[in-house]
Amino acid sequence: MLINRRKFLRSSGQVGLGVAVSGPVHGLLNRATTAAQPGAAAGYGPLVDDPKGMLALPEGFSYRVVTQAGKTRLYSDHASPGIHDGAAAFPAPDGNVLVVLNHEVRGGPDDDGAVPHLRGYTWREDAGGGCTVVKTTPDGKLIWETIALAGTSTNCAGGVTPWGTWLTCEETDKDGHGYVFEVDPVDLQANRDPQPIKALGRFVHEACCVDPDTLTIYLTEDTSNPYGTVYRWTPPTGFRGRSGALKALDAGAGELAAMAAADRSGKVVADLDQADTVGTSYTVTWVPVTDRDAARGPVRSLDGITRAKKLEGAWWADHDGAPGAYLVSSFSDSHRGQIWHYDPTASTLTLTTVFAVEADGETVEAPDNIVAAPFGGLIVSTDGDGDNHLAGVADDGTAYPIARSQMGSEFTGPTFSPDGTVLFAGIQQPGTLFAITGPWQAGAEAGQSVSAEKGMPQGALSQGSKAGTEWGSTSRDQGAARRSERDAS
Repeated sequence: MLINRRKFLRSSGQVGLGVAVSGPVHGLLNRATTAAQPGAAAGYGPLVDDPKGMLALPEGFSYRVVTQAGKTRLYSDHASPGIHDGAAAFPAPDGNVLVVLNHEVRGGPDDDGAVPHLRGYTWREDAGGGCTVVKTTPDGKLIWETIALAGTSTNCAGGVTPWGTWLTCEETDKDGHGYVFEVDPVDLQANRDPQPIKALGRFVHEACCVDPDTLTIYLTEDTSNPYGTVYRWTPPTGFRGRSGALKALDAGAGELAAMAAADRSGKVVADLDQADTVGTSYTVTWVPVTDRDAARGPVRSLDGITRAKKLEGAWWADHDGAPGAYLVSSFSDSHRGQIWHYDPTASTLTLTTVFAVEADGETVEAPDNIVAAPFGGLIVSTDGDGDNHLAGVADDGTAYPIARSQMGSEFTGPTFSPDGTVLFAGIQQPGTLFAITGPWQAGAEAGQSVSAEKGMPQGALSQGSKAGTEWGSTSRDQGAARRSERDAS
């Protein structure tokens, strides 16, 4: 493989950072941790209502509005699109930050919040979803926003790649949609002539994460009739991870398979909802998908697989020292939700967190998007029937609130800046991107262990490695955004 795990973790700023949600935090490279001093429970204290009616945050935290649907402008002078969902932040070559932002528009190009169709960057004329790239200063101040992908549908979540790109997922399998597309946040010209990655299947895609050792991709499916499942795509021999390589593959490249989790008796678990105890563990096998383009019906109709009502976020990180895929089952137990960790070495799926919890006067439940925090643990956005939050998940598996939406819509796409100081997150409708800052390290010291490596700043977590000549083009500047939008329709 082109990229090994050590190179990925070092270049993405993940060396030595603790990630765990039950038991002690371990470094991502199994380095010794620095124990936190005894103190208060993890978290930042009660949330303070915002007089502007946007975000309730703990004392000492603040936010900046980065983009707003219909208010901020694209380079093409169109209004910024809305219906924000999954996102990821990457380092810009000039020291600024690039945020790739999904727009989960389910209708056509004339719908509210639709991504304007841009010549050369539009897949189909009938759809209004897509992605923009937002450039900010290191502290989250907007520099520009430009179109990276248009003409797709229901762009929900996605995942980052070790080579520094974003995989955006269509959360629908209607009307010939249901694919994954790759977006390069730095080399905007690489996004011309968008093509679906058919090797990753056509289904109701939610999110994905990539094993940096093997470049295996794990994908979640959020749907019903029947419920969705977790898929694993194993790349073909000789596959080299770099921008544009996935869309160049044949539709049948590699192997796509669906998860079958079995209990101790060997019986396949039909629905992950049946587990309610942290530490529950299943043995996983994988059932090959023979009709990955769903020509004969939904690929999830396979017999003998494990499903869940709402499979949501995915993120690659260690759990108790074992690298693997964190997977979110959001609707478990009347929409309270679960977080699972799949260990590919042991072929086990382990329940690490169960929602809901009461903390600082807030009910935290229904996890959705997920990301590893630079100070240890996880950050999740929630999408429930009551108040919606950004929440942290501490070492003991409990959740605590970081922010509450006062805008009547769910949080989406939490992602940290490359230096770990800014948490970018969206409110879905009509669509607002925020940059949240505050004493992140204080919460970690209160209830979580933290590890660090010499020369690596605390919290330096980036959701993708810096692009370089080994993985693709490095010719990037602000003018690329202008060039990409000068033919906007």
